[in-house]
Amino acid sequence: MTFSDLGVSAPLVAVLAKHGIHDPFPIQTLVLPDALAGIDILAESPTGSGKTLAFGVPLIERTPTGSAGPTALVLVPTRELAGQIVDDLEPLARVRGLRIAAVYGGTPIPAQVKRARGANIIVATPGRLDDLLTRRFLSLGLVRVLVLDEADRMLDMGFRPQVDAILRSVPTNRQTMLFSATLASGVADLARSYTTNPSHVRNAAPAVAQSAPIEHAFVAVTADDKLDRLVEQLNVERGLALVFVRTKHGADRLARKLVRQHGVTAAAMHGNMSQNARERTLAQFQSGHVQTLIATDVASRGLDVDDISHVINFDPPAGADEYVHRVGRTGRAGRGGTGITLVLPEQRHDVGLLADHLGHGEAFAGAGMGAAVRPQPARPTGNRRRRRRY
Repeated sequence: MTFSDLGVSAPLVAVLAKHGIHDPFPIQTLVLPDALAGIDILAESPTGSGKTLAFGVPLIERTPTGSAGPTALVLVPTRELAGQIVDDLEPLARVRGLRIAAVYGGTPIPAQVKRARGANIIVATPGRLDDLLTRRFLSLGLVRVLVLDEADRMLDMGFRPQVDAILRSVPTNRQTMLFSATLASGVADLARSYTTNPSHVRNAAPAVAQSAPIEHAFVAVTADDKLDRLVEQLNVERGLALVFVRTKHGADRLARKLVRQHGVTAAAMHGNMSQNARERTLAQFQSGHVQTLIATDVASRGLDVDDISHVINFDPPAGADEYVHRVGRTGRAGRGGTGITLVLPEQRHDVGLLADHLGHGEAFAGAGMGAAVRPQPARPTGNRRRRRRY
């Protein structure tokens, strides 16, 4: 199937080709026909699968020019993702004479409101958009196409009240497209509340999974040698490395140690930084001036850099979804990648179960930490107190 076969107009096909995009990814093949027809969409698709064009192309095709206000809205969880979607869709919007604007926190409100009022398409984070609507700085009364991107992460970040408030400001006579890596964490309820007879599509594997496999490795460490083992991994010849930690302070502390004690070109990125500081750090990372980015899960959401060769979990993820989101930052644009998890002795059991659940049990066992042992249910006893205690 080509983009033309799927119903994309010739001008947009030409722009895609100009940017080297000729063949649709699986998620785009699944979504485009129904989305272009105006049908509501409920799509399960992981990060890195090509979903931005899956909703972006129909959004641009169906957005009228010359409106007196925004007629299309994309809600996303983070500022970084908003900026990247605007960058990705701007060439397509330009060929149709459409204006697109980003709305997120950390930037002056007056200039942002002016751009948003004059735009046909808004890409916004829930917090800032809800604030502008509450102050009556912006109206969504003309919106006819709505996209909820990475809906699972928006709910994980506690944005459900803001999403509900925003959607009450959008006309019910609209097309809604909801994209999520999973239907867990209340996403199914969100879909029931805000979509009507949606076309439900599921794309389980990243678009480049077959041509760009990701290797998974687990490294046993101790509290004393953990930093040294990280440096060993970073000193292997490679491209850019993304290192995940649990906390904002942990990101700052690790970046300082790598720079001062080991001469590694590293920088931290987390939610306590200003928007300008985060954008500067991301630009340095993308250009290669900083080769190691230390990030928290929230800060990295929406980070889409093709040249990340390694993702290293300095602190192991809390669960399967977090692991997939983290490691999915490598193996982009047809390139392979590696996901490495450093494992302290007290973390071996939990990480082993996680690796086994994700199908990486052999890689974990090969690291010399043994196979994961699943906990056995406690045997019933006649002692009621003991049963309660367990």
